[in-house]
Amino acid sequence: MAAPAVGRHPGGTLMLLLGLPSALWVIAVLAAACLLDRVLGEPRRWHPLVGFGRLADSLAARLNTRDARPGAGRRRGLWALFLALVPFTALGFWLQSVLWTSGGWGRLFWALLAIVVLYWSLGWRSLVMHLGAIQAAFAGEDIDRARDAVGRIVSRDCRSADWPALRRAAIESGLENASDAVVGPLFWFALLGIPGALLYRLSNTLDALWGYRSPRWRYFGWAAARWDDALNLVPARLTALTFALAAGSGRATVRALKAWRTQARVCASPNGGPVMCAGAGALNVRLGGPARYHGELKDKPWFGGTREPGPADLVRAIRLINRSLALVLSIIMAALLLAWRLG
Repeated sequence: MAAPAVGRHPGGTLMLLLGLPSALWVIAVLAAACLLDRVLGEPRRWHPLVGFGRLADSLAARLNTRDARPGAGRRRGLWALFLALVPFTALGFWLQSVLWTSGGWGRLFWALLAIVVLYWSLGWRSLVMHLGAIQAAFAGEDIDRARDAVGRIVSRDCRSADWPALRRAAIESGLENASDAVVGPLFWFALLGIPGALLYRLSNTLDALWGYRSPRWRYFGWAAARWDDALNLVPARLTALTFALAAGSGRATVRALKAWRTQARVCASPNGGPVMCAGAGALNVRLGGPARYHGELKDKPWFGGTREPGPADLVRAIRLINRSLALVLSIIMAALLLAWRLG
């Protein structure tokens, strides 16, 4: 009689590393969390990231001293990053391992916890709603209302921006946030489960709070910004690829891929560059250009297509983002299903 197979598991050998759940369970959680996000959007009260933001502010107040030299500032920023991320990520790994390996009800509790954590980490509906509010202001031709709406989702100063600048800013922010708010959490959850989603979302939050190049944050926020860059290397390029594939025509796909290949290198962000260039190429709109940040005018490069964004292009961008994110989710689920079949 043949000996029984050793180490076989319906989730695959890879998924057994670090006590990771099986691929089919991960697929089910991905679908449920995305559905929850689409139905409910972000929690309006008691959002965990609000509390985490207060913790981050407290760490920065204690460790980000203004008299620190570059080396000392970076070391303190690295120490703050460690203190903010490691306890929560370690707790996520511990909970996942205990719940999943206990089987039965433990796995059901893992699934429920995973759905909640991933739902908290996603911002798909929130992104689309913010862009929709901006489009409503654009449609009403109220420039003051449009400046206020765009200013809520970008870090640049919109108080004196004209219509072309506001359209460019809104489209740029929408394209870039598709990667940060949706693709990143999906990717890291698919790879590591609960701790992956936690690690990504908390890291992205610290980058948003600390990762500025202003005098106060230039050195202290360096570690948070570089760590966030590392976590986004794959999600950003996956987003850029799906922007190209979801562009709507072969010509638009070629244009998006060409913009990514030839223009991303001139952008300051190693991950925002591929995402925004591919998205702008897919839409055939010219983005970038001079913009004011924290009172300073920055001469950013132009990238993307050949024409200035028009009144209808933000709607086109929202549609592109939705098609792209649906494609990303399909790709991740297909990869997990393949891993399960081969496992």
